[in-house]
Amino acid sequence: MTRTELVAALAERAEVSQKDADAVLTAFAATVGDIVAKGDEKVTIPGFLTFERTHRAEREGRNPATGETMTIPAGYSVKVSAGSKLKESAQG
Repeated sequence: MTRTELVAALAERAEVSQKDADAVLTAFAATVGDIVAKGDEKVTIPGFLTFERTHRAEREGRNPATGETMTIPAGYSVKVSAGSKLKESAQG
């Protein structure tokens, strides 16, 4: 499903315009992004999804082109976990 299709489905289900649905989706993505960027709390939608920032330690890797060993610096990543209701939906 593309973003356009998602906006259309949200607009239909919520009985709002596609413009309003797109604005809400944009605001949701920006809000989650801001909270995850801070890293001091996670965003939880009970039963659906949890978003949180995780720290990734420095590690050794290999350059795929040359095979040379290199150090990959420490950094941050995002962990998204499915909630129980989403998992049940996936089961059918």
